Amino acid sequence: MLAKMANNAYTEPGQKDWYDIGSQWNNSYPFGWEPDADGFRGHIFATPDNSTVIISVKGTSLMWPVGGGGPTQRKDKLNDNLLFSCCCARVGPTWSTVCDCYEGNYKCDQGCLEKSLAEESLFYSIGMNLYNNVTYMYPNSNIWLIGHSLGGALASLVGVTFGAPVVAFEAPAERLAATRLHLPSPPSTHHVTHVYNTGDPIPMGTCTGVSSTCALAGIALETRCHLGQVIRYDTVSKLGWSANVVHHGIQALIDGVLAKEDLDWGDDGKMRSVPAITTEDDCVDCFNWEFGDYRNASATGCRGRSK
Repeated sequence: MLAKMANNAYTEPGQKDWYDIGSQWNNSYPFGWEPDADGFRGHIFATPDNSTVIISVKGTSLMWPVGGGGPTQRKDKLNDNLLFSCCCARVGPTWSTVCDCYEGNYKCDQGCLEKSLAEESLFYSIGMNLYNNVTYMYPNSNIWLIGHSLGGALASLVGVTFGAPVVAFEAPAERLAATRLHLPSPPSTHHVTHVYNTGDPIPMGTCTGVSSTCALAGIALETRCHLGQVIRYDTVSKLGWSANVVHHGIQALIDGVLAKEDLDWGDDGKMRSVPAITTEDDCVDCFNWEFGDYRNASATGCRGRSK
């Protein structure tokens, strides 16, 4: 059900790709769907008695195998490149960076990165404002955040900020962004659950390099370490899937993975209808980069960058 709600963040009621979620939930309260809106959007679902409220955040919409484009794609790409790249989407010398923090020779200014993620116009800040508004509207409700892809990562970052439960589907790894935003770190993030499959190179952190599908779409998705708990469906071993972005779409997860209720997802000799929960504690992001206070020569001994 949560995955279907995450799918519905991309569309509107009555559209052919809208999943019916049953009478136990209202149709939805949309946000960001105004005619001139071109950014953060999704739907809010609530039970009839308002005891449970779910904020579903839309992910990236692009003209590639897992998306259909749309008015939000420019801002989607900007937020992707800021949140999930090592340094301002500096993939190669021909790339236009999304912030001015690169110092050369795989060095990046940490303070600059932190400031670039805290801009009020970015989706994380907008998501915090939305969450505050929802808590005002539903002061006695149990509020969850969910989302797919970029939407899942944003749900996680906002959920970690406020301590709300989160379920993210096929989301790029957000732990590095959380560190740069100075958010709580493990083990206090176990209220976040990531669900993804091994045939999707985006949450696996392998959609990288100048010739990757992600780079060809203009997105630098270089992180691989997730916050919280992880439910990882091994579709490569169990279903014979290859690593391909066609396996990133939320409908591929719903119809190709979650619908297979009789399949054994265990890898420890036990029959499991759902993979065992794990964490990514030993994961390292951007190991070939150096991050420091390069623009404060008195603090680091490094030569400051001229403005």
